[in-house]
Order: sequence, then C-alpha cells, then structure tokens
Amino acid sequence: MKKAGILNRHLAGALAALGHGDGVLVCDAGMPIPSGPRVVDLAFRAGVPSFAEVLAGLLDELVVEGATAAEELSGPHRTLLQVRFPGLVRVPHEQLKRLSAGARLVVRTGEASPYANVLLRCGVFF
Repeated sequence: MKKAGILNRHLAGALAALGHGDGVLVCDAGMPIPSGPRVVDLAFRAGVPSFAEVLAGLLDELVVEGATAAEELSGPHRTLLQVRFPGLVRVPHEQLKRLSAGARLVVRTGEASPYANVLLRCGVFF
C-alpha cells in the first residue's frame, strides 16, 4: 500500500500511464467531459475536493511543460494558475472545451467555481 502521494488507485494508475505530450484536463464539476479521454471523477460534494487541492496533488506527481486555461477564468483560480504556470496560454472557454477532447486523462474535481479548468501538457523529467 502506498503511504504518500496520490492514494486513489484509479488516478495513480492513470498518471503512471501518461507520456510526454499527453494532455490532462483538471476540471470543475460543471465542465462537459468529452467521450474520448479516460476519466477519474473525484467529485464528492460541491467544492470537495477543490480545484486547488487536486491541482497541487497532481503537480507533485507530474512534470508539466505547458498549461492552457479559459480567458474567462478570474479571481483566485486565475492567480493560482498564473503563479504556477508563468507561460499560461489563455483561450476562450469554448476553445478549451474543444481542446479537452484531445486529452488523455480528465480529472474531475468537486469545484463549484465557474471556469476552474486547466489543460496540462505533460513533459519529461530529463
């Protein structure tokens, strides 16, 4: 049994299967989920787990070389993404939804704030 890191077996396994260039969509509870990618749904109740908690856990485990978020995102989530990803690409929300269809993995949170979604692009550790 793992004693640290991501304990959810479905999420840990999905992360281990990712490769360079793969997309991971971390999304709020209201984001439409495309039919192609594998989905790990962590949503339990409105706000639980939060977008920030899930993103922090994922970033502890993943190498990320780029990120894309909706232009419409504002407030603390926007600040969080701008701090974590200085090269953050911002696109209209409708375009982010289209881009998410190419993700390999979708991680749905319980976040109940609008536009709290980010598409991560996996990198390599060397």
